[in-house]
Amino acid sequence: MSAARAHAAAVGQGGPPAAWRVLLAAAALHACNDAFFYVLYPLLPFIAAELGLSYTEVGLVNTAFAGSSGLLQLPAGLLGQRWGEYALLVWGNGWVAAGLGAMAAAASFPLLLAMAVLAGLGGNLQHPLAASLVARAYASGRRGLAIGTLNFAGDLGKLAAPGLVTVVAPGFGWRATLVGLGLFGVLFSAVVGLARRWVRPPAALGGDAPSTDGPADRPTLPRSFGLLNAVGMLDATTRTAALTFLPFVLARRDLSVGEIGLVFGVMFAGGALGKLACGPLGDRFGGFAVVLATETTTALALCGLVWGPLGASFAIAAVLGFGLNGTSSVLYAAVATFVPRTSHGAGYGVYYTTTQCAAAVSALGYGLLADRVGLDWTFAAMAALTFAVAPLATPIRRQLAIT
Repeated sequence: MSAARAHAAAVGQGGPPAAWRVLLAAAALHACNDAFFYVLYPLLPFIAAELGLSYTEVGLVNTAFAGSSGLLQLPAGLLGQRWGEYALLVWGNGWVAAGLGAMAAAASFPLLLAMAVLAGLGGNLQHPLAASLVARAYASGRRGLAIGTLNFAGDLGKLAAPGLVTVVAPGFGWRATLVGLGLFGVLFSAVVGLARRWVRPPAALGGDAPSTDGPADRPTLPRSFGLLNAVGMLDATTRTAALTFLPFVLARRDLSVGEIGLVFGVMFAGGALGKLACGPLGDRFGGFAVVLATETTTALALCGLVWGPLGASFAIAAVLGFGLNGTSSVLYAAVATFVPRTSHGAGYGVYYTTTQCAAAVSALGYGLLADRVGLDWTFAAMAALTFAVAPLATPIRRQLAIT
């Protein structure tokens, strides 16, 4: 925690005196929230085994959990302005945590599905409210670095999730793992909520100076943004589907729950590195070149984990994680170059909502495919669609060449 505080304080040099406190609280909640959503992936094979779920039902559970967390993100910002962003951010984190505990108590597929929907709804509050709080706290400077720090904190939560599975699940099972994480999340949310006076978050409507562009400037999204959005949606579908069904591939190859957790830990570590490295690489070589490299790497790594040597699984997982997260980092940064300055808020809201909803639906679609043709052909189709991302981005390659 001391290292995180020191980094946040360094970032805070360009903002008001309490900016680093806002960043620290938002980043901690982001890490916790992402851990909630990513802990489910390595547990899915064991949930399916106990409840007798098909691949379609597994995909539907993930679609319900992740999809319900992306449906209400646009109105979440309006609710934050009305009721307070910091309070809703804390409540949303506690909501998801409590939902995990409820999922652990589900004794049948319908109950598990219903609890997944309810738990996921709390996740709508995380990204728009945290980004809004941090952006306003750093209105006077270093906003980009602060937002980058906030996003990277989510990767730390993703990295911690499989570690928790590795330690807890082999001895106590998936239900106890979800209950334990849920209890921790509720308590942690309460502590962060009580720390409000110390954090001193900026008022919901009292941050940046009002726009001077006038009321006539409506948010506009150019046609090229639609193609960027399509590229992002296709990339997101691969990421979610791979994370959903990869545990089943590894379990089929006789890896234990602990070993699967370790593979996911290595993959998320590679993903954190990809998110950090691919932004500067895009500046140096162009965004399209990075997208081409990461998508090709992702497709090959998917094939490697299914058909490659088992002893190379950890190395391949690290490469897969780098590619999966690296592309999204480049595309997210590119949104600002496709959308006019006065429409940045609308552009990011549309991009994040549509890509997350597409990702959630993909889990169901690939689940249906896996039930019909099996996991091998499903991953072959996944790899083929991943190869198609770069050709789809070719018409906008010049706009992706961010320097």
